[in-house]
Amino acid sequence: MSGHSKWATIKHKKGAADAKRGQIFTKLIKEISIAARMGGGDADSNARLRTAILKARGANMPKDNIDRAIKKGTGELGNAIYEELIYEAYAPGGVAVLIEVLTDNKNRAAAEIRNLLTRAGGSLATSNAVLRLFSRKGVISIDGEKYSEDKVMELAIEGGADDIVNEGGEIVVYTTPETFEAVLNAVTNAGMETDGAEISMIPELYVEADKDSASKIQKLIDRLEESDDVQSVYHNADLPEEVED
Repeated sequence: MSGHSKWATIKHKKGAADAKRGQIFTKLIKEISIAARMGGGDADSNARLRTAILKARGANMPKDNIDRAIKKGTGELGNAIYEELIYEAYAPGGVAVLIEVLTDNKNRAAAEIRNLLTRAGGSLATSNAVLRLFSRKGVISIDGEKYSEDKVMELAIEGGADDIVNEGGEIVVYTTPETFEAVLNAVTNAGMETDGAEISMIPELYVEADKDSASKIQKLIDRLEESDDVQSVYHNADLPEEVED
């Protein structure tokens, strides 16, 4: 299986470069809580909760944190009301950006996102102008220096993976949203740890960014990700190596 993935480069390098584990866990806890609030605390009968738990497992979140997040969502530990929003935007250079939000104050979230975009030279897009440029896929990232690529491929194919890419020593497995759970279980049940596992929005095509635009784009992405209301940020920029690092 072959193909070129910017997901591994962007996600893995960002994850390895920043020490924001607490912030990442906060966002995952919010995601688990809202899934439990909407569909109940039983993962067997709540597909969204099951997916959120798998994502938390992919980030190596402790089981106690996951259990507390579920109880918070079901009201056992107090209940917060969150709204889900998605913003479509353009960053400098015409780069498409999707911003997924979970917030208890949509006016605050909207104002902050508009402010960040304006300051970075970006703008909001019309509905579906950006969304149509992405496809939802399961993505599982594994350290190729720790685990055999052949073994990962064997397990992933057995689980129903669509594609497997080795990018700079990072093995990235792509699945449909429907086969994500089976593939992740096949990998983790074999004792492999993941660098990340989630159902993500993957661009159909990438836009090459020059150095000037790339610096502005990276700063915008970083600031969006630092927002408490923002759950995920996806973009289709092909950033130069020196900017990604």
